[in-house]
Amino acid sequence: MELKQVVANPLEIAYLELGQPNGEAVVALHGWPDDATTYRAVAEELGRHGFRVLAPYLRGFGPTRFAVPMTSKSGQLTALADDLRAFVDALGFDRFYLIGHDWGARAAYIFAALYPQRVRGLVALSVGYGTNAPDQALSYEQTSRYWYHWFFATPRGRSTLAADRRGLCRYLWRTWAPRWRFSEREFEETARSWDNEDWVTITLHSYQHRWGFAPGDPRYDELERRMAALPKINVPTIVLHGKQDGATLPETSAGKDRFFTAGYERRVLEVGHFIPREAPEEVALALRQLAR
Repeated sequence: MELKQVVANPLEIAYLELGQPNGEAVVALHGWPDDATTYRAVAEELGRHGFRVLAPYLRGFGPTRFAVPMTSKSGQLTALADDLRAFVDALGFDRFYLIGHDWGARAAYIFAALYPQRVRGLVALSVGYGTNAPDQALSYEQTSRYWYHWFFATPRGRSTLAADRRGLCRYLWRTWAPRWRFSEREFEETARSWDNEDWVTITLHSYQHRWGFAPGDPRYDELERRMAALPKINVPTIVLHGKQDGATLPETSAGKDRFFTAGYERRVLEVGHFIPREAPEEVALALRQLAR
């Protein structure tokens, strides 16, 4: 995958590209704690079938930087969705396919809900729609899986994330995908993206804002207002969720059919949380099925 960069205010977005230059565009958004390299195998498979895959590094990850140093370092999910809008606008994409995992899935749902005419099809991984609201109902088991959300709301959690990001994230990788055996090289390649100077700030704000512990950036107030109504998504969608997911239980993506008006399917796979790395063939297959 070739590393490229585009100015998409308020960011200079770095992204990886692979596949056919004239193929139908697929934008693939990564999650946390991960980076754009999570889609390498997916992109290779889609490239063999004629697609052009672009995987941007989200704000606060890898080589992506704020174009204006004093820009608010918000991690709220509507900001990530608006970054996607700026990214595709800068590249001149009117319509494209969209894949999102974890944070990327949450941003992809928002984009698809607000701009359905621009999305040919959506593959969402490890996250169900409508699970961003602070007042959402959670089972006790899911509440315990979100321990790191609550940890980050404490001074101890914030200092731990800053001081030992690799140790913490290695633990999450192991417990979120218990059957996956990642290599040290794969982990370290990804971990370098977390050395971005804004990664800690954006991570903390994202989780604090999600649960109502921190205010949002006023620039995204209108998007927040529109998403508060949980609009339906008029985009063909396939959701993949790992049965062994140690972060978000499969129950959190169940029963969402009523929110989708252009076709919807949900599949539970025998994998953990990191579906792009654990089951890239299934991700590519889902996208190809939407394209057909």
